[in-house]
Amino acid sequence: YQRRVHGDFKLFMSTKLPNPAFAPELFAKCTIIDFTVTMAGLEQQLLGRVIGQEKAELEEERAKLVEEVNNNEKRLKFYEDKLLAQLSASQGNLIDDEELIETLADAKKASTEIKEKLSVAMETRKRINSAREEYRPVAIRGSVLYFLVVEMSLVNPMYQTSLNQFLVLYDTGIEKSEWHQLTSKRIQSIIEYTTFAIFRYVGRGLFEEHKLMFVLLMACKIQMRNGSLSHSSFQTLLKGGAALNIAEVRPKPSSWIPDKSWLNCIALADSVKVFKNLPDLIQRNDSTWRYWWDQEAPEHTTIPDLDDRLDVFDRMLLVRALREDRTMLSAVDYIKETLGNQYAEPQQLDLESVVTESHGLMPVIFLLSQGSDPTGQIEGLAKKHKKRIGAISMGQGQEPAAHAMVQNGFVSGDWVLCQNCHLGLPFLRELEEVLLKADKANIHDEFRLWMTSEPNPSFPIGLLQMSIKLTNEPPQGMRAGVLRSYSWMTQDVFDNFRRPEWRPLLFTICFLHSIVQERRKFGPIGWCIPYEYNFGDWNASVQFIQNHLTTIGDDPKKGAPVSYDTIRYMVSEIQYGGRVTDDKDRVLLATLTEVFIHPKILTPDFAFTPGYIIPRFEEIIKHREFIASTMPEVDTPEVFGLNANADITYRLRTAQSVLSTILDIQPRQSSGGGGATREEQVVQTADELLKKLPPAWNKDFVKENMVKWGHREPLNIFCSQEIDRLQVVIILVRRTLNDLKLAVAGTIIMSTELQEALDCIYDSRVPPRWVRVSWPAPNMGLWFADVIKRHEQLDDWQLHDRPAKYWLTGFFNPQGFLTSVRQEVCRKHANDGWSLDEMETKTEVLKQEKHEIDRPPPEGVFIYGLFLEGCSWDKGRQRVKEAAQKEMFRELPVLHVTGIEAGHKPPKQKGALNKFKCPVYKYPTRNDINWVFDCELNCEEEPHHWIMRGCCLLCSVD
Repeated sequence: YQRRVHGDFKLFMSTKLPNPAFAPELFAKCTIIDFTVTMAGLEQQLLGRVIGQEKAELEEERAKLVEEVNNNEKRLKFYEDKLLAQLSASQGNLIDDEELIETLADAKKASTEIKEKLSVAMETRKRINSAREEYRPVAIRGSVLYFLVVEMSLVNPMYQTSLNQFLVLYDTGIEKSEWHQLTSKRIQSIIEYTTFAIFRYVGRGLFEEHKLMFVLLMACKIQMRNGSLSHSSFQTLLKGGAALNIAEVRPKPSSWIPDKSWLNCIALADSVKVFKNLPDLIQRNDSTWRYWWDQEAPEHTTIPDLDDRLDVFDRMLLVRALREDRTMLSAVDYIKETLGNQYAEPQQLDLESVVTESHGLMPVIFLLSQGSDPTGQIEGLAKKHKKRIGAISMGQGQEPAAHAMVQNGFVSGDWVLCQNCHLGLPFLRELEEVLLKADKANIHDEFRLWMTSEPNPSFPIGLLQMSIKLTNEPPQGMRAGVLRSYSWMTQDVFDNFRRPEWRPLLFTICFLHSIVQERRKFGPIGWCIPYEYNFGDWNASVQFIQNHLTTIGDDPKKGAPVSYDTIRYMVSEIQYGGRVTDDKDRVLLATLTEVFIHPKILTPDFAFTPGYIIPRFEEIIKHREFIASTMPEVDTPEVFGLNANADITYRLRTAQSVLSTILDIQPRQSSGGGGATREEQVVQTADELLKKLPPAWNKDFVKENMVKWGHREPLNIFCSQEIDRLQVVIILVRRTLNDLKLAVAGTIIMSTELQEALDCIYDSRVPPRWVRVSWPAPNMGLWFADVIKRHEQLDDWQLHDRPAKYWLTGFFNPQGFLTSVRQEVCRKHANDGWSLDEMETKTEVLKQEKHEIDRPPPEGVFIYGLFLEGCSWDKGRQRVKEAAQKEMFRELPVLHVTGIEAGHKPPKQKGALNKFKCPVYKYPTRNDINWVFDCELNCEEEPHHWIMRGCCLLCSVD
């Protein structure tokens, strides 16, 4: 479709998206104008604002000076233009032109006069600028804080703050900060007050998981701006040794050092001067360093060899390198030292100040999270202010009613509460327009608009930028969780039944509800999939118990006994189990109900674990008091059935999440250390990767070899398929790296995919396009090392026939590998009538390690490279045991895998060990896609003990 366009037609488009990622083709067709404020520009603007309040007369004098200089320059330009015009129009002898000579004389006189005035003005400008420069630190701090606040919107789209909101905070900070006669003290007072005010304003609108990250970033940005923290040190904190390969660096001196920690130490030694000799120091003083590493709180322990030379940030770098699980605790010490103790303390939400701070055209948005509901607080606040509040839950068809309530509130001053606004996005866009066009003079002074919403990337940016954001997450922990469940009950519920089982069962359901919720924080070791259990699940379980007790009768002597099996089944399979989609989680939930719901809860002083006792009172208020006074404030992992190392896992996940998120939101245009730009560093990395990248296979040559070894054998067919898949990866990597070098040189266009690859390689991450055809990995070093190892295994296989043992991690499709193994075993027993559909996998853990295996088994295969998580392995007694402290993973000895006919396993002998069916996953992310098979392991304890521990085998621990 074509249409003639008028020659004067112009199309202007604007976006509120910061730094939108337009395609190169769009840039070629359009003129892009970036109106985003720069750090230097904002600094000048903020300097003018602080001078305007602190030294108004100085700012006035500067304004007059600027005007006077402009007028003088215009006057000088006038004479120059006039003289040039007369010169061009003059005819004949110039000496005879009296008007020209007169103009020349006037111009000369004016020029001398103007130059004198400009000279005086320059001196005055120097004096004014010198006085203004005293307040430069205030403007610098404000500029740093604003760009930090803007960065937070990349963490969560709801964290939007406009420049106008920030300027109000900045001006208020100048106005309300403590006055000092001495300029230096006054400046320090403004900086401290403004920094803390912005910290509180932004912090109250952040979720708990992002608050520490925000303050850590604030401390780092401030130190980097004043020059006390280098960019390379900051990058080392974020990346560690992610770009390094353990096979290519100096060997670690002792086995107690994890590979990842050693790579971090090497990176630290290369990038931070004070740690230059760190690897040598660890090697020379091994026992002392191990003692430090073994400490419960190494961040507060004297550091061997380096303690007196390290500042607080250096200590955090070292803790991050060797004890990553303590990184965030060390970060708290860094924040206290850099900014002050108040920045590391939780801030209480003051809704009264929010009412004062807001007005009718400034909505207050509560960001919702699991278990949070601010409705009660808002209604209580309205009652305190004697205001009527109309509440409406957004959804389809609710827009007209919501609009009517808002318009009525504009006039009457009543408050309006719009709940679940993420379900009414069209209404929000209309509301934004209404608020932008409304005249504040026509809005009742007491009107307030309250909103609740879950985070949604489509939430209107303009509405977020004009509003106050708040979060109100419920307190965490077992005590808070059980008390929250008790808040859903009344004394009448307590008095529903006289049976002795009623109240203990109520407490047990409350306790179980908190258990299933709190296990989520431990990640995959807690639940494979983090389900959103809520009040509805708890209420359905309580309702079923009430129905069950009503059915069997209230008199325990006349009625039937309580069916604990029925309650366990309904809770684990229906009420809570209705959300469960993963088979292993279903087994875990059934195990949890079996452990917690049983007749022993009726025993006096029964405790699920020490400190968690069932209260035995008649009044619900006494139950609440008992729970609040006896339950520990901090829960140990054992309460949830987990090993003590689960707490380390939790802290490790938190640290990795924070550092990864900070790395994600860093500006992409910054240069690296040593003067090299991002592009130069990436090109250098690309050259290094190309040198290490294995060559692509010759398909014809591979085919010839596989024919030689038996190309119709299931395992050899599997090998050919794996080679084909790895070939795709190698070709893609080589093409991407070569194209990236050409794009940096300007030979080809830097496409979106190449730009994405450049950013990832600079951050030592794997480009998403590579991951889509390969496997996930936390960093480039580990991923590229896997490429080389996978190629070595498959290349050796196709060149020299089958290996004696297989590295299971090195396969794209380990499930297919095991299927091929069963196929070959089935063919060997074809004469015995074996059928592949009726076979199952049989496993046996050997005492040999991988280096001790030099020949394959008569039947089946030997595999290695599996790691136990949540437990350890007793090699001498050939059984599962508890993991030692800080033993996060334990490599399993060689595993013999073969096939057996289903139902033909020998029965368990008397006194024989129990069998724990341990799931095997390709990656730490546990789900049906990554599940490979179930491996039977010997254990002394009942299998449910290890199910509660969240034990599994991983092909890859990263």
